[in-house]
Amino acid sequence: MKIVIFGLTLSSSWGNGHATLWRGLCSALSRQGHHVVFFERDTPYYALNRDLLAVQDGELVIYPDWDSVEPQARRELRDADAAIVTSYDPDAIVATDLLLSAGRPLKVFYDLDTPVTLSRLSRGDAVPYLGARGLIDFDLVLSYTGGGALDALQNSLGARRVVPLYGHVDPDVHRPVPAATETRFALSYLGTYSADRQEMLNELFIAPSKARSDLRFVIGGAQYPEDFPWCANIFFVRHLPPNEHPAFYASSRLTLNVTRQPMAKLGWCPSGRLFEATACGVAVVSDFWEGLETFFTPGDEILVARDASDVLSALELSDKEIDRIAAAAREHTLAAHTSERRANELVAALTAVPPSPSRELERV
Repeated sequence: MKIVIFGLTLSSSWGNGHATLWRGLCSALSRQGHHVVFFERDTPYYALNRDLLAVQDGELVIYPDWDSVEPQARRELRDADAAIVTSYDPDAIVATDLLLSAGRPLKVFYDLDTPVTLSRLSRGDAVPYLGARGLIDFDLVLSYTGGGALDALQNSLGARRVVPLYGHVDPDVHRPVPAATETRFALSYLGTYSADRQEMLNELFIAPSKARSDLRFVIGGAQYPEDFPWCANIFFVRHLPPNEHPAFYASSRLTLNVTRQPMAKLGWCPSGRLFEATACGVAVVSDFWEGLETFFTPGDEILVARDASDVLSALELSDKEIDRIAAAAREHTLAAHTSERRANELVAALTAVPPSPSRELERV
């Protein structure tokens, strides 16, 4: 298949979770013989933090503005089998208009931010990546979030066919690496700063670090404000590209996952960090959200924390028990949550959509 994607970014993993997911998915699709063309609008903050410049056996098109790239996008759609517009693509609406005017490709919207989309709708706010008709005109809608979100996309935005496409990990990038035991941390947290998860981060990371001043903690990520409540025993690493994530995870006995508030409230929305860390063979402590147990078994493959006391209890576990949990989670991730697995699910979802008369006419 030839798949054209209009997305937020593939070239920079700075301050977003989209790029790493697309890299894994594009690599897996390429290995399966598919061809991907990814359109990304050039932006200053991603241009300054670019950590990928090309797609293997595909094409990355970084363009300055829509008018300049529209002719090329139109040409690419002529022989495409499917075209995907994603949430937070700055040109999502005009890309959708172009896609709807093209007869041949399967028309797909992939909402990698479904909880944010539904939260904005519930408040009556505009969704900048959706036009007035919502999702009615798409042949298929993919959602990063499952559960009740799938019904909500149909009921609130008119999606006709909705399929979950969850997060995943590329085990060629995220894999176990040797740990520097002499400088190992007790607990790590990797993630871009977000105000809507700060309350839970305070409870599950800051409070334990204050209670255990004898231990070392570390945070990695971008966009942390000057008034962040740092402690003397919390170390900080600025933005890390994906190829440096394994060493970061290996630097601690446990790593923490904190879900953004809209995602935790809706549930069924696993962070990509869960799959990254477990693929790296590191045990995860996660906040609780509905559906978590369908991805990892609490107590056996993941540790669940509702407050600081749960994190402090996790820190007291023996190395043997932590290693057992990490090994079980890695085995599960490699069996069910790889980019290769999601690529198979994507292709299956695309090929399951009934043919549309307009697409069939264009093929003839």
